[in-house]
Amino acid sequence: MLERLLSTGQAVDARLGVDGLPQSATGQTSWLCGVNAAKVMGRHYGPQPGPTLLKLLENALPVRLARAGKRVELLNYYPPGYLTGVRKHGCVPQSVLNAARKLNPDGLPHISPLLGLEHDLPLSATQSLENLRAQGLEVGNAAQKLDLALLDLWLSDRIGHLGATPTPPDVQGGARRYLRHLDAFLSGVLESNCPVILSSDHGNFEDLTVRTHTYARVPLLSWGLELPECADIAAGGRAIAGLFGV
Repeated sequence: MLERLLSTGQAVDARLGVDGLPQSATGQTSWLCGVNAAKVMGRHYGPQPGPTLLKLLENALPVRLARAGKRVELLNYYPPGYLTGVRKHGCVPQSVLNAARKLNPDGLPHISPLLGLEHDLPLSATQSLENLRAQGLEVGNAAQKLDLALLDLWLSDRIGHLGATPTPPDVQGGARRYLRHLDAFLSGVLESNCPVILSSDHGNFEDLTVRTHTYARVPLLSWGLELPECADIAAGGRAIAGLFGV
């Protein structure tokens, strides 16, 4: 399924005209707000948002949708330990909290971003591909009752940061296993006929000979939705917002 999406997708710029390697916080804020967050900051920044980006995230797409009376939810699973005490969140959960939604929303499926793999090397499988396909189908069916369902799938970033020259065999094997698991999950989502958009905030998973982010363009893949050609991830964020008229 991933190959099918890639064959019709776009490759968009994540550098945003700013020197240095793209980073998570400015990249994700650019997607969520449709603004060039790296230019606002004067640099790429991450992994979590500081005061400047937090201010931008007060007007992120989930917030605008909530103001318009739309229902938006984040379907990531968060373990109990994450939900206790004061915590600095990443951009995606912060944008949903800004929209007055809660993490682990009631009555909806909660998906671990590990997608049926162990957190640590060798990233062994803990779930079958068929089970992941079934989870994807459940998510797709649930998402169609919402205006926007978000998933923050960060394991590919973790795998990318395990890169080295030469690439360790367990990293290479874990990366291939992750792609198979992601493919199975997406197959289930698309089986439900749910429209899907898939992208990233920066490159790194595509080059496992380094452990840093990269300058690579990132995929912008869609199914069941028409997106215009987007030069960069900020334009991609504006295009997605445009689908909702906000």
